[in-house]
Amino acid sequence: MFSEKSAAAGVTFPQGFKAAGVKAGIKKSGNLDVAMIYTEKAASIAGVFTTNAVAAAPVLVSRETVKNGVAHAVVANAGCANACTGEVGMANARKMAELAAKEVGCAANEVIVGSTGIIGVNLPMDKLEAGIKAAASELSTEGSRNAGNAIITTDTYSKTCTLEVEIGGKAVRFGAIAKGSGMIQPNMATMLCYITTDAAITSKMLQTALSDIVEVSFNMISVDGDMSTNDTVAVLANGLAGNAEITEKNADYEVFYNALLKVCQELAKRIAADGEGATKFLTINVNGTKSFADAKTIAMSVAKSPLVKTAFFGEDPNWGRVICAVGYAGIPMVPEKTVIKFGGITVYANGLGAEFDEEALRKAMAEHDIVIDIEMGLGKESATVWSCDFSYEYVKINGEYHT
Repeated sequence: MFSEKSAAAGVTFPQGFKAAGVKAGIKKSGNLDVAMIYTEKAASIAGVFTTNAVAAAPVLVSRETVKNGVAHAVVANAGCANACTGEVGMANARKMAELAAKEVGCAANEVIVGSTGIIGVNLPMDKLEAGIKAAASELSTEGSRNAGNAIITTDTYSKTCTLEVEIGGKAVRFGAIAKGSGMIQPNMATMLCYITTDAAITSKMLQTALSDIVEVSFNMISVDGDMSTNDTVAVLANGLAGNAEITEKNADYEVFYNALLKVCQELAKRIAADGEGATKFLTINVNGTKSFADAKTIAMSVAKSPLVKTAFFGEDPNWGRVICAVGYAGIPMVPEKTVIKFGGITVYANGLGAEFDEEALRKAMAEHDIVIDIEMGLGKESATVWSCDFSYEYVKINGEYHT
């Protein structure tokens, strides 16, 4: 499905895109901290942002760019979130766009801006300006790896993937970089995600696809139940693949939609698996509900439970914590119809704990990837949420957080 050979290309895998990542001295670590993505050919743009009422300045500025429907560039920094910074923060976010636009030769309202890091701190504009100039000078088709590393904070690695499909007889490519590790809770997660494609599609149809896809990808992950101020996922489509422009929901749109869905779900899973201090990647499948919303609510209740998450960290097959989380989710249930499985092994059924091979279950609990299946027996709808465990390291990281 995904090409490992082209994965390193990331956002520069599609035709016409260049990227760069540089050190500007914004991160205390001294690591890469300013990223830029650029397409000379104007791209259709779509974006989905945090629903937190305390939205960061770059989110507010980028929403305006998305409304314009056209973009040439993305510029993002790590080490400072530029959130809760008032009028100064808004001015600095706009200045980011202006500086990037000047360097690449486009209008400021054709630039998506992003920031991640500490909340309540003003951007060091002298460092950022130098970083933007350096990033623009280093733009290349080999620059995606550095761009991806420039936006990470507590991540252990930069999330990236690529995909190629055929639309209307033309090869269409997708590439992406994303960051996200903590403060992960829909809608969406504390994440920056930038996706590029050389597909020809209108901004309207691109936005339609992305808005729907986010609901079943980035809005289906949780690490710690906290919602960020800076969440951003943006897609740029420059049309260089040469397919007939997608202007409506037709066969070509379906192929495009499914490809973008695969990219977003893959990135979502990688973000959840790389949760701060995570030692387990949890896939929570809820089936047999009356609606998707019911299934999602139940799955999220389990995913966000500290007792569930710590049990899986300790490799303790404590199914009681899971059934409790199902029970307090607020969705009507019948305990006698509910079945819970860990790693395919039934641990709860008929309102009681089930008999199981304890050795086999403990072996399943020792795996990194663990699937929790919950059958409600009340309908035909389902939902899948991706999450992780809580470890000692999670507390340490967040008790000493800095970038």
